[in-house]
Amino acid sequence: MQIVNKSALIRLAILFAVLLILAAWAGLTMFWMPEHSYNGKLQPLQNEEIALQTSLKRDIQKIADEIGVRNVSQYEKLNAAKTFLETALTQAGYEVKLQEYQIDNKLYYNLEVERLGTEKPNEIVLVGGHYDSAFTSPGANDNGTGVVATLELARIFAQKSTKRTVRFVEFTNEEPPFFWTENMGSLVYAQRSRRNQENIVAMLSLETMGYFSDAVGSQKYPFPINLFYPNQGNFIAFIGDINSGDLVRQAIKSFRRHAQFPSEGVSLPSWIPGVGWSDQWAFWQQEYKGIMITDTAPYRFPFYHTEEDTPDKIDFDKLTRVVAGLAEVISDLAK
Repeated sequence: MQIVNKSALIRLAILFAVLLILAAWAGLTMFWMPEHSYNGKLQPLQNEEIALQTSLKRDIQKIADEIGVRNVSQYEKLNAAKTFLETALTQAGYEVKLQEYQIDNKLYYNLEVERLGTEKPNEIVLVGGHYDSAFTSPGANDNGTGVVATLELARIFAQKSTKRTVRFVEFTNEEPPFFWTENMGSLVYAQRSRRNQENIVAMLSLETMGYFSDAVGSQKYPFPINLFYPNQGNFIAFIGDINSGDLVRQAIKSFRRHAQFPSEGVSLPSWIPGVGWSDQWAFWQQEYKGIMITDTAPYRFPFYHTEEDTPDKIDFDKLTRVVAGLAEVISDLAK
C-alpha cells in the first residue's frame, strides 16, 4: 500500500511540475510584456501633436462624414475613398502604386507607398489599415481611425530616412463578405508579397483605434483573457499570434518608452476570438509576422459595425497620442 501511495504521489508531483512549467511558458510567451504601461496623468499635447490631431480630425470627417458607407454595396463610395487616399498620398510626395484585382467584373484596389531603406532596403516594415466599412456603417472608428492613422504616419515618414524600408498600404475589402476569404484585400496583397519573395520583417495592422473609456466594466475580453487584463477600456492594445510574440514585445517596448499612454500587449493562439480579426491575419497565412494595434473593437466599442460609428465617438486627443507613439515604434523597427 505504501508503494502505491508513493507512486501516486510521484505522479502527482510530476503532473504539478509539468503544469507549473506550462504556466510559466504561457506567462512568458503570451502575457509577459517588457517595460510598464503608463498610468500617470496625460500631459498636454505638444504643438506637433496638436497639428497631428487637426489632420486626423479632418481626414476622419472626409472618410466617415463626406464619403460615409464604403464597401461592395456602396462601390462608388469605396472608390471615392480610394481616390481621396491616392490623392493625399501623392500630395505627401509619394508615388502611389495600385494593386488592382477583380471581383464580379468590378475592380478593387490596394494602395501602396514606401520609403526605401538606406542600408537594408530589402527588409520591409509594413504599416496598413483597411479603408472599407462594414454593412451600413460610416466606419469612423472601424476603420476610419486605422486608415487615417496609416495616412498620417505615411506623411510623417515621407521625408524621413530609415535603415529598413518603411511601407504603408491602404487595404480594401477587409469587411464581410470578404473577411477571411480569397478576395480580402490584405490577403491578395500578402500572397503577392510572398510570390515576390518580399522580406516583410514586421507588419502592423492599424484597426479600430479611437474609442476609450475610464468606466469600470467598459472593457470586455473572451475567457480566460479577462483574468489577466484591466476592465477599463482606457488603453491601446498590441495583439499578435504566438509566432509574432517577439514582434509584439518589441513594438510595445518601444511604445512604452516613447509614449506616455496606457498600453497592453498579448501574444495568443490565433484561434482565440478577436486575435485574427484584421489584416494581420492575412500576413500570418503567408508566414509573415504581424500584429494588430487596436482599442479591441467589439470588446470595448459599443457602436461596432453600426450606423452610430460616427466621428463624435472618437477621442481624438487619445488617438493622437497613440499615432504619435506609433511613429516612434516604426522608427525603432526600421533601424
